[in-house]
Amino acid sequence: MLSADFLHLEKDVELVNAEGDIFHLDIMDGTFVPNLSYGFPVVQAIARKATRPMDVHLMIVHPEKYIPRFADTGAAMISFHLEAAEDDGNDPVEILRMIRSRGIQAGLAIDPDVPVEKLFPYLEEADFVLIMSVFAGFGGQSFIEASYKRIAAVRDEIQKRGLNVRIEVDGGVSAANAGRLAAAGADILVAGSSVFKAEDPAEAIRRIRSNALNQIM
Repeated sequence: MLSADFLHLEKDVELVNAEGDIFHLDIMDGTFVPNLSYGFPVVQAIARKATRPMDVHLMIVHPEKYIPRFADTGAAMISFHLEAAEDDGNDPVEILRMIRSRGIQAGLAIDPDVPVEKLFPYLEEADFVLIMSVFAGFGGQSFIEASYKRIAAVRDEIQKRGLNVRIEVDGGVSAANAGRLAAAGADILVAGSSVFKAEDPAEAIRRIRSNALNQIM
């Protein structure tokens, strides 16, 4: 939703209700990432109209402080960055368990410069992992091609352990790479600019979904 038209937000919410699967909400604090996005009032406004699950991506320091409030907005999924937890000296396992204790799916995110192997110790505690295919903080960045191998490496580890952990990918996702992302092992594709900046956003969503599904069927 970072790429939505905030002057006409209800229109874009209805688009996702009609054509999308989830609302991906990027929460930026200007400290963990060099940008600010939106906070509780906007999330609560979206929640009032949303009929699809809300997926809250915390790009913030001290994510544990805000999990109860985002849980209260009705979020179905909450992810935070491994880097943020490590910088704060907090145990990611405790934060993942905090999220899951609220009946919410818990996710652990990493930026492109973090080795995917750093996710492996936490896979048993996570419902999903979020692999950033651009650097967190700004929409409209170009997709990083090395992301395919990173996704495949995490998928291999998940399968090796027999876990039910989904892989979410965020950054530069479009119809052009959706099929290859799905083939690499991605389960959830987050698309912003390629949808909301498209001439026909609804058709853009359909093409992303179709290309991904055709690859795995």
